[in-house]
Amino acid sequence: MSQHGSAKPATCASVSLGRGLELKSPVLLASGTVSYGEELSRLCDLSTIGGIVTKAISLEPRAGNRPRRIAETPSGMINAIGLANVGIERFIEEKVPFLRTLDTAVIVNIAGRSIDEYGEVVSKLDRVDGLDGYEINLSCPNVKGECMIMGVSPNATFEIVSELRKITHRHLMIKLTPNVTSISSIALAAEEAGADSVSLINTVVGMAVDYKTRKPLLKNITGGLSGPAIKPIALAKVWEVYNAVKIPVVGMGGIAGFEDAMEFLVTGARAIQIGTMNFVYPDISEKVAAAIEQHFSAPGAIPIREYSGSLVTG
Repeated sequence: MSQHGSAKPATCASVSLGRGLELKSPVLLASGTVSYGEELSRLCDLSTIGGIVTKAISLEPRAGNRPRRIAETPSGMINAIGLANVGIERFIEEKVPFLRTLDTAVIVNIAGRSIDEYGEVVSKLDRVDGLDGYEINLSCPNVKGECMIMGVSPNATFEIVSELRKITHRHLMIKLTPNVTSISSIALAAEEAGADSVSLINTVVGMAVDYKTRKPLLKNITGGLSGPAIKPIALAKVWEVYNAVKIPVVGMGGIAGFEDAMEFLVTGARAIQIGTMNFVYPDISEKVAAAIEQHFSAPGAIPIREYSGSLVTG
């Protein structure tokens, strides 16, 4: 366990995700939207939020997909970055020193081409101090023939989580895709294999075109849709998974403010991640965390643990 201040939360909005991952706030920064946090730290006080989920890290450096790989869409954006990252060695050497300075939880998002690659990355990171857990990316829709294949199969999900559980005692959060027939079956497989939590949803497969040129906006043709447009889908998936598993659910998908975050909490999320809106309002996570703390510290407020999943459906 790292020595981050998040290890001893003392606020009305503190939450526990299990296996030592204690958050001072349920607000996390979503992977892929804030790089490794250093640039954003100049615009947002990261010590006020629950934690940061880093950009995906793979065994070897990746250039990602060819541009154009980001396009704006109605109420959102579509991307096909392709897991571009510096690779595990440079991450440890160049990025971890800054992450160690943060007074908040640090969760490393991990991607791979095979179970062995996931395992090797986790093994290397497990020897590094200053990290609180891993978010295992089994659901990227923008890299052909890789993590997405594992994330759509309960058996493959069970196999990879089982292997990673043997390697680490740190918190394992499994990131799920909505691009499946039954997301709850994938979540159950992850839980049975030893996952400590699940995070959802990753982006929804989408496409944007220019009718004048008759060409897709992305070089990859399709990409992952994120932003407010996918919030109703995300809420439905969070509700489904919350009612299927016993481990904590971390919700994401279109959160653009305090009310959105509260909707995810009441629907069943123990914590939430803010992603695309970081590009619009770099300090949004700080403001949402403050609003949530104010809400749950008000006289007579339901404790956050009881509020989570308290949706009235009858």
